[in-house]
Amino acid sequence: MVERRLKVKICLVGDSAVGKTSLIKKFVLDLFDDSYITTIGTKITKKTMTFNGDDKEITMDMMIWDIMGQASFRSLLQDAYFYGAHGVIAVSDSTRPETANSLHEWMTSTQQVVGEVPVIFLANKCDLESKVTQEQLNSEVSQYGGQAMFTSAKTGENVSEAFQALGNAIITKYFPEMKS
Repeated sequence: MVERRLKVKICLVGDSAVGKTSLIKKFVLDLFDDSYITTIGTKITKKTMTFNGDDKEITMDMMIWDIMGQASFRSLLQDAYFYGAHGVIAVSDSTRPETANSLHEWMTSTQQVVGEVPVIFLANKCDLESKVTQEQLNSEVSQYGGQAMFTSAKTGENVSEAFQALGNAIITKYFPEMKS
């Protein structure tokens, strides 16, 4: 089997306290912490995943960018933050429906810098009583062509699957020759 190595940039977007940092911590370190600490600026974390093509093993180094969720900082940082992104994970809080509505603003900011990139939409905190249905989430994100799923950084539900789905979408869009 031939091995190919890719390095990609993934940006997480969404309002404050939706669980972006917790999702990254769960995915990369398999840890969860109930305490809330506001992200100041940007934090970059690396995780390596393996994908299988027909006769190739694809090793993907995901450079995962976590940004503060305050809307006031979005315009200040968006060019530097989004520049070069291969994919986006757009995160909302399933207990706060208004956070799903604001994903449109985040996607507009992203697309102004990098155009259309693969995106996965997450309604995080599904371990709590959700106030968002799958149909509502699908409706919010339908115009972007991305996949929508419910996740829990606390239990780990669908966390790895979300990053796996985004990795597959990135390979399909940017490196289709690696799948065949």
